[in-house]
Amino acid sequence: MSQVSLFSSGQELANLFLSSDLLHHSWITISALSSHPYINKPILFKVYPYHSNGAIVAFVSSPTCNLQKEMVSSEELQGSQSPFDFISTKLNPHFSVNKAAITLFASLLNDLSALKEQLDSFSPLIITGVSLGGSVASLFTLWLLKDSNKRPTCITFGSPLLGDSGLQQAISERPSWNSSFLHVVSNQDPIPRSLISPTNVFAGSIPQPCIYMPFGMFLLCSDSDCSCFEEPESVLDLMTEMNLNSQHQDNHSLAFDYEQVLERLKHRVILKGASQLFQFSVDQLQAGIDLQLEAIGIGGQQTSNMNSIRTKVKKRVEESFAKKRNAFDPGKKLNKMKEAMTWLEWYKKVTLKEGGYYDSYKRSEYRGRDAVKSRQEIVKHQRVLTKYWKTMVAEAEKMPQREEAVFRTRWLYAGTNYRRMVEPLDIAAYYMKPGNTDYVNLGRSEHYKKLEEWRREDNPSGSGNDRRKCVSLTEDSCFWAYVEEAIINSKRLREGSLQEKENAREYLVNFGGYVMNMIRSYSVSSDIFQLHSSFMNWWQEYRQDILSCLSNLPLAFYMENGEYKSYA
Repeated sequence: MSQVSLFSSGQELANLFLSSDLLHHSWITISALSSHPYINKPILFKVYPYHSNGAIVAFVSSPTCNLQKEMVSSEELQGSQSPFDFISTKLNPHFSVNKAAITLFASLLNDLSALKEQLDSFSPLIITGVSLGGSVASLFTLWLLKDSNKRPTCITFGSPLLGDSGLQQAISERPSWNSSFLHVVSNQDPIPRSLISPTNVFAGSIPQPCIYMPFGMFLLCSDSDCSCFEEPESVLDLMTEMNLNSQHQDNHSLAFDYEQVLERLKHRVILKGASQLFQFSVDQLQAGIDLQLEAIGIGGQQTSNMNSIRTKVKKRVEESFAKKRNAFDPGKKLNKMKEAMTWLEWYKKVTLKEGGYYDSYKRSEYRGRDAVKSRQEIVKHQRVLTKYWKTMVAEAEKMPQREEAVFRTRWLYAGTNYRRMVEPLDIAAYYMKPGNTDYVNLGRSEHYKKLEEWRREDNPSGSGNDRRKCVSLTEDSCFWAYVEEAIINSKRLREGSLQEKENAREYLVNFGGYVMNMIRSYSVSSDIFQLHSSFMNWWQEYRQDILSCLSNLPLAFYMENGEYKSYA
């Protein structure tokens, strides 16, 4: 981190937004809609043309709408009132939203459902609103983001925070969602800060539950300047400090007029005083943050509280840079994964005459003449692949259900090949440790279970019913675990107590049926019949015991008649 030159681009982003016409046109539509009579409706919306093929959908709430701090949990949102179930993820299943905002949204649901179908042809598509209308605009934007073909941009003015940390985390987990929101907030507008209370205090970096949390980008404005901030904790700290410094009298019944603010900022002197500040600072990141704080009207103070805020904001920016730099990108690493899989395919090929790659891996080191690399080389590639796929599965688990389905379909073929190639090596390592049993229930990694579950969902009827040639990779990646359990139960059949023998006999009957099903569907690789494989060693060592107790097993007939010799 210390070798990387970091800087804060918050003011540059703010300048970019102000110099474009996005904010100006969004506010014009809000002003136009605000002049319409409400006719006893708590909220209005209207679609306005924007450029040649774009549209702006504006939301404005009635001045009589009361802003309440009460939240509604995702569990309470039932049926047609809440089309937001897709926001929840398996790792982040619960969230809460402001009750007033969701109630206003629900009152428009029928009209918005009809509008939603008409918006595909508009590009760009801007969703905007002021005060509680901005909260409804955010909810409508989230609803549109459910469909992958819609990519709206949401711009709110003076909007109160919408939901809790569950909502913030669910949105932040999807960068394309989080980047769709821009919230404009003046330090003279009390409404955006009205849901921030003294309980918005962080224990370390973990927000307390049941408090409002920001998401998206915030354009914080003072009378003379502005800057952008994205880290949620920093936005909370800064909005709280802006509230303490504001001389504006709170009036939560009226929406703040942002027109003059936008005009004044658009014509201001850009980065006023920046060159002077950078002359005295070798820390460009801290200097940039100091400029941002000064721009929103809370900089220049040398109090312990402000120094603490400066330190925290800088730390969060550094953490954000590090997170983005280290973000998992499956595409970038795919070639390396192909290389690692090639090594394992080579290993499988050259160990075929040594009983197969499963049993060769169980030995301390492969001794074949073609093995130019040691077993440790294979272990290295195995670990690289496992780390990659564990991360892939974890990333998919974070996604909303629709995006998860698209993600896993795209990568499922590669994930299935990985599981069938690598899990047998994990099974070998598991049973090499004395006393280990029942890998499937006690030793199997969750990411293998997920990959297998997704494969089953993708192909519920199975495959290979009309296959006439055996697979190169055994389809059931747990096959060798069942072989190891067959060995353990064969020992119990020979040496165990009466109950152990009965349980062992039941297991072996089931195992025999399982193996024959795999053989008949050509779903098992021919290397199980190699001379020194664990499967053949099991059959040869316990053949007499198996035949004496289980001679009617189809597997026993198959092995005794030598039919396995023609399997390949």
